[in-house]
Amino acid sequence: MTTELVVLDMAGTTVADDGLVVRAFTTAIKTAGVPDEKYPEMLKYVVDTMGQSKITVFRALLGDETLAQQANAAFEAAYGDLVRDGACTPIPGAEDVIRGLRENGVKVAFTTGFAPATQQAILDALGWRDLADLALAPGAGVRGRPFPDLVLTAALRLEVTDVRQVAVAGDTASDVLCGLRAGASVVAGVLTGAGRREDLLEATHVLESVRDLPAVLEGETR
Repeated sequence: MTTELVVLDMAGTTVADDGLVVRAFTTAIKTAGVPDEKYPEMLKYVVDTMGQSKITVFRALLGDETLAQQANAAFEAAYGDLVRDGACTPIPGAEDVIRGLRENGVKVAFTTGFAPATQQAILDALGWRDLADLALAPGAGVRGRPFPDLVLTAALRLEVTDVRQVAVAGDTASDVLCGLRAGASVVAGVLTGAGRREDLLEATHVLESVRDLPAVLEGETR
């Protein structure tokens, strides 16, 4: 079956994380006034839920909407500052993969658990604003991972004819579950981000990098 759309996660999959999420979370949790003794447990939860919408994570951690919104805003601001300071770099070969897919008539969508403004800051920092056909983040009417909304919304907006002609790649269990729930035929986990091989067992393929994705798609379309 021909692949019409590839949905790619950003941090950890096409964009190197290099600890930026943890650094931004540390700033955010201090802003929320969380006692130091609670930090290790909260950080573990953040790591375990990588890929999910950040506001959802802060709601689970803080149990208070006002505090969650405050912490999320601080997180997004801190992450954005890191990006603008040059701490954001692409995964080697990711840009070539995306360009190659589009040259072959495959549409590409970026998805993320960050807020739209942070996603756009990353794209601007890398000069990627026009690299993909679409960039999506959680927001009104679009739930974050592990719900299937990001993949299904991309399929709808880019007018895919069949969800089985969608491929998804991400570095976390949430990315994988999102793709499976959306009905994608290829749901690849990559090992360049937060996820370990044992976290990605439900994926249809586990890849060392997004650079390996075209070979998988070529095999699927033969």
